[in-house]
Amino acid sequence: MAFFDCGGVRLYLGIPERPEFKSTAIIYYRVDDIQQVWKSCMGKGVNVVSKPHMISRMEGHELWMGFFNDPDDNVAAIMSEVPLAS
Repeated sequence: MAFFDCGGVRLYLGIPERPEFKSTAIIYYRVDDIQQVWKSCMGKGVNVVSKPHMISRMEGHELWMGFFNDPDDNVAAIMSEVPLAS
């Protein structure tokens, strides 16, 4: 996998890990507290594809993502850069 910063827009390139991720594009919503946002989404009946989990350890933080289906059954995600514990 590779991430590119394109003027503030993060571009991700990689091979899909599961068949659900075969769409042409996935929108990632950046959130500060992924666990709290996920809990809120679950209370609203969101269809889970993959619960929040660490995707990659990077310099100074871990990248976490959780995936769900939007109302049109497209895969979307929330993502958070979780600071490493000092």
